[in-house]
Amino acid sequence: MRQNSNKKDTTLLNEEITFSEVRCVGDDGSQYGILSSNDALGIAQEMGLDLVLIAENANPPVVKVMDYGKFKYQQEKKKKEAKKKQKTIVVKEIKLSVKIADNDIGYKVKHAREFIEVGHHVKFRVFLKGREMANPEVAKDVLDRVWHMMEDISVIDKAPQLEGRYYNMMVIPQKDK
Repeated sequence: MRQNSNKKDTTLLNEEITFSEVRCVGDDGSQYGILSSNDALGIAQEMGLDLVLIAENANPPVVKVMDYGKFKYQQEKKKKEAKKKQKTIVVKEIKLSVKIADNDIGYKVKHAREFIEVGHHVKFRVFLKGREMANPEVAKDVLDRVWHMMEDISVIDKAPQLEGRYYNMMVIPQKDK
């Protein structure tokens, strides 16, 4: 039967189910009908299985005769499989300035291209210092120059946009690659 080792698990089992009447269902889908909690527990114990509360708010509450340990194991296995199939997105950030030289842009774009080829997302940020805030279009021009160097292997996910003192642009790998 069950040992209460998992503190977060609030599922009611066996003797914890104290309703006067319950609708009892077998592990194979067979219907036992509406029984008292004690009768349903007796059926579960005869089969060497657990009585598990499935739907507490139903009228009458629904319980199922099943091997609870096996059920929990299969749930954990499904969670692990889902986690394996999950893809993590890595965002690399490249900082630029308004007064950046052409060869510096080329150097940073070279690294950005490497990140895109690996499958990472790249966020370009142009920081506006002091009086540069008076003319933020200059930062947009820098990002446009960067985009023309990146457009053959990437797609703009987030167009250049002013956010506080930064002009940001996000590029992601093309889908067909």
